[in-house]
Amino acid sequence: MTGASALAGASMLSPIARTAWAAGSDAPIKIGAHIHLTGIGSTYGRWNVRTAEAAIKAINDMGGISGRPVELVVEDDGTDARRGAEVTGKLITQHECEFIVGALFEFVMFSSWPVAHEAKVPYFLTGEATELAAGEMSRWVFQPGSTDVRAQIQSIGSFVGGLGKKVTMLFPDYAFGFAHRNYFSEYAEKNGITINALIAIPPTETSITRYLPQVPSDTDLLYHVLTGPSVLTYVREMGEHFGANRPQFFGFMDSIEGVDIASPGLEYLEGTYFWEGMPRYTGQFTTDFERFYREQVGVTDEAHAVGDPRDVPTYAHMHSPWQAIFTIKDAIEASGYRNKANAADFVAALEEMTEFSGSNGHPQGRQIFNGKMHQSFGSNFISRVEGGRLNTIAKTEPEDGLYETDTDYTVQSL
Repeated sequence: MTGASALAGASMLSPIARTAWAAGSDAPIKIGAHIHLTGIGSTYGRWNVRTAEAAIKAINDMGGISGRPVELVVEDDGTDARRGAEVTGKLITQHECEFIVGALFEFVMFSSWPVAHEAKVPYFLTGEATELAAGEMSRWVFQPGSTDVRAQIQSIGSFVGGLGKKVTMLFPDYAFGFAHRNYFSEYAEKNGITINALIAIPPTETSITRYLPQVPSDTDLLYHVLTGPSVLTYVREMGEHFGANRPQFFGFMDSIEGVDIASPGLEYLEGTYFWEGMPRYTGQFTTDFERFYREQVGVTDEAHAVGDPRDVPTYAHMHSPWQAIFTIKDAIEASGYRNKANAADFVAALEEMTEFSGSNGHPQGRQIFNGKMHQSFGSNFISRVEGGRLNTIAKTEPEDGLYETDTDYTVQSL
């Protein structure tokens, strides 16, 4: 058995870790991950599982966590809400995992985190959900590996506003898209930007041709954040519809994750802009610890898998499981965690953290962590398409995305 099907339910422990365990050291720390190996999120899933495996290997090669080896158990959630809840329960009860690295797509995480909450097992989101910082989840849920949509928009809003003042938004018709719709609309209202139209597109659509006539003719900026199995088709159709008279485009990398920017039919993206959580190509903002991470996950400087130029990573997002796993390591070591009986100590220790320095474990760079919200605030990157390549031209600082809420998970009982 090979590929994604072989990973479902698989338990991965490096030979070094197995040797240490056999020699009499403590039993492995078990981290479970439910990942979109199939379904509409599979483009992300196949890279998230590689990233999670690479993080576990890097930690075990460094001697594990507190001298203990770490084991990763993976289940396929099929990018399906019901299946997500089922496999979260399976990871906790059948595989006896002590921590869960959870979903990227919001509709899967919403059904899954309550299972971990009931079992009092720490659950780590790997998406960009705003609902956690808004207080809609639980003290057992954290999002330390990625910046949420609200903070992203606050960080880059001034740049986007400089590209156009009459904006039409294309976004997916579910929670992730609604967050973009709501928070960018809020930003626009406060900053003299007109929202010309809000166009929601179901993530299962195979074509957006019928939606494009809804774009008002005086639109001077198209803000697009699309997901699903046909993103390449979506982007090509926008080019065919607008032709040489297109408005400026600002897109989130979701629209082209896993797609070669130099693919035939995408030439019209020349001169347009994209948000990236981490730059796909190396460039002026590349650090030594980003290079370490890139090497470990098997991505070249020119943004494809080592040994396969046709395999393009979901590089703007896939750092989240890596950073979540290293955050688990940080909090275990800070709390003195030994087993599930110490889970409350683990949670309290993580809530005390205020910053993650840029490092091999946090290759995106410095992050501010709000222990009351359970949310990290990191840098965002803006890249321009030039010569069939994404050249990163700007980087925000974590402070640019900070916002306040009344959320305080620390007052909830454990």
